[in-house]
Amino acid sequence: MTSSNPIRSRLSRAVAALAISSAALGAMASAEAGEISPAIAQLYTSVSIFPPSGNAMTVCYGFVCRRRQTLEFGPGDRRALTQILAGGRGSAAAERAAVQKAVVWFDRRVGPVLGTDKRVARADFRFGADKSNFDCWDTTRNTTSLLLLLQDWGLLKHHSVGNPHYRGNVLVLQTPHNTAVLLERATQTEWVVDMWTRGYAQSPEVMPVGQWVKQD
Repeated sequence: MTSSNPIRSRLSRAVAALAISSAALGAMASAEAGEISPAIAQLYTSVSIFPPSGNAMTVCYGFVCRRRQTLEFGPGDRRALTQILAGGRGSAAAERAAVQKAVVWFDRRVGPVLGTDKRVARADFRFGADKSNFDCWDTTRNTTSLLLLLQDWGLLKHHSVGNPHYRGNVLVLQTPHNTAVLLERATQTEWVVDMWTRGYAQSPEVMPVGQWVKQD
């Protein structure tokens, strides 16, 4: 019969408690991740940021989120977006038009803060002005984050947030590009919301994914 070791016993209890805590944290993370699709979650985990939550989101800029800043939406911001989306409740087409206005509002909201009010359409590393521009990865993340917040706030009636889409075919000289997506509830049609192809404060392109993937 061996005698008990109090130090070893305390250590065993500590290890067990840590294992239980780790399991609980893992379960919480899994539950949170289940609220968005793996494809959307990858937008955030790939650059080590959190998805939008409550009234805040991380704004990515500087190309592939090398620069980032937290944007907190105050009561005035939320009222403005609520009013914009209220104009689109009559139909899916009207809601997409309202989403375009919401993206322009967002662009104007963050532009003076980040310096992206000087941004240009289709910016990439060749412009040499990363600190004042978004690449398509940045616009995909930012637009998806904005759409997720609008969805969480109950402002989207005819659409939900879809998985981001990619295009790029070197065989036909089509350059790589990504975009945020809305999914129309009634028809299950995917619509891109693409602000990268537009300059500062211009309406993003909105079109069916099937049409978007053929463009360059």
